[in-house]
Amino acid sequence: MSEARHYDVIVIGTGAGGGTLAHRLAPSGKRVLMLERGDYLPRERDNWDSTAVFVRGKYRAPEFWYDKHGNAFPPEVNYYVGGNTKFYGAALFRLRPEDFGELRHHDGPSPAWPLSYEDLEPYYTQAEHLYRVHGRHGEDPTEGPTSAQYAHEPVQHEPRIQQLSDDLEKQGLHPFHLPIGVDLIQDERGRATHDSVCIRCDRVDGFPCLLGAKSDAQVVCVDPALRHDNVELLTGAEVRRLVTDPAGRAVTAVEAVLPDGSTERFGADVVVVACGAVNSAVLLLRSASDRHPDGLANSSGVVGRYYMRHNNLALMAVSREPNDTRFQKTLALHDWYLGADDWDFPLGGIQMLGKSDADQIHGEAPRWAGAVSPDMPFEVLARHAVDFWLCGEDLPAPGNRVTLDRDGAVHLALDEKNNTAGLDRLRHRLQHLLGHLGMHEHRLLSHSIYLHKGMPIGATAHQAGTVRFGHDPASSALDVTCKAHDLDNLYVVDTSFFPSIGAVNPSLTAIANALRVGDHIVERLQ
Repeated sequence: MSEARHYDVIVIGTGAGGGTLAHRLAPSGKRVLMLERGDYLPRERDNWDSTAVFVRGKYRAPEFWYDKHGNAFPPEVNYYVGGNTKFYGAALFRLRPEDFGELRHHDGPSPAWPLSYEDLEPYYTQAEHLYRVHGRHGEDPTEGPTSAQYAHEPVQHEPRIQQLSDDLEKQGLHPFHLPIGVDLIQDERGRATHDSVCIRCDRVDGFPCLLGAKSDAQVVCVDPALRHDNVELLTGAEVRRLVTDPAGRAVTAVEAVLPDGSTERFGADVVVVACGAVNSAVLLLRSASDRHPDGLANSSGVVGRYYMRHNNLALMAVSREPNDTRFQKTLALHDWYLGADDWDFPLGGIQMLGKSDADQIHGEAPRWAGAVSPDMPFEVLARHAVDFWLCGEDLPAPGNRVTLDRDGAVHLALDEKNNTAGLDRLRHRLQHLLGHLGMHEHRLLSHSIYLHKGMPIGATAHQAGTVRFGHDPASSALDVTCKAHDLDNLYVVDTSFFPSIGAVNPSLTAIANALRVGDHIVERLQ
């Protein structure tokens, strides 16, 4: 292998884990190569078109995976520079301190992590500052101690959401400003100033940002990293397998298929996998060899197992009073995150979704549960909708797993009823609560409408857990530094390493951990 194709570090994937890690390594002067199977997302009008994004799925990967019954489904994955952060809602929460210990749930225990909240806290702060998170520590009574305040003030509520926040407080609850990563400068009324990159539009949740104002990994990490001469990015490079030395102790080559169909090998002293929890497991399984017959880093047999993706539910309340909010994703509620007065187990968290429009509601109509009046146009429904996202913890089960068949197709087995009782209770609590917050006074029909939809198996946005870390090589694939127990130079830094997932969006934890592992790798290389 020529010297030109050997690097200090190869990072496979450019999302929240890989992109952030590359950014951390860039100032070190070490030669870093990022390999990304996709290209840069095209900047075009369709970026902000609901039909293109949600109905036609224009930017989703054109591939199918298979469930445990062999039925094909399209996963919600996007292969672009920046990974799935190009389409995420940029809600950047910390896990609660309790999430790092063993938690008792209705359906069983959520296991403890091999490190504590205190170990990760400094990196949470760095991650929040790096990803321009707007929020206010101290509002959420369930959050852990913080070493520094957010660098940016919270995104101010628009009038309808401020009313909701005030009403929740009158009920004795503790709504707080949702921590969100945007490049926003606000005036005294919360409006975007003339020099703000973010314009406070209604396209923040699930859309890529045409203005580069959302804190995605490409904008925040990859592009700045590439300003360093020692960092390179190769797009359209789909890594197919990792090759080890004869002893099977180190990865000696990363084998990738390039856009012209040719296969190229790249070498590095350290190889970092960050392809997303499903595809990272797929890559390790596909890299099986005589020394590693069950897949790379898989002497424990856990690679691909313990897949998690949260128990999620979208709920849309419809009231007589129009909801003219545009930037709706500013409020969250964690009062029942760890339990309730009539329930000894965690329920989960509630947060606002981006504001629905008619095209989104129409596109999702078959999945909504609840009666929609046939004489109510989708445009009217959208204008009167207030959109919520409910998130409960699913538990790591060995049978929830990623496997490959003989043809190399991806199979994802998932028990969709895993620990859902808490989420059901959370939904009923929210619906009951909304009925006492003035919404019943503004009903559009003779009764309140609460449309809700669960997430099918293809909803992989919060995927985690398939290459878990831990102290014991018999029950985990990675050590506490996220290095494979079985190999000397292989790391995994996406959400694969999670032993449990908590009930908040996993992105900030992946980002903070990538900064932590980045510091470790820099120290190792020195």
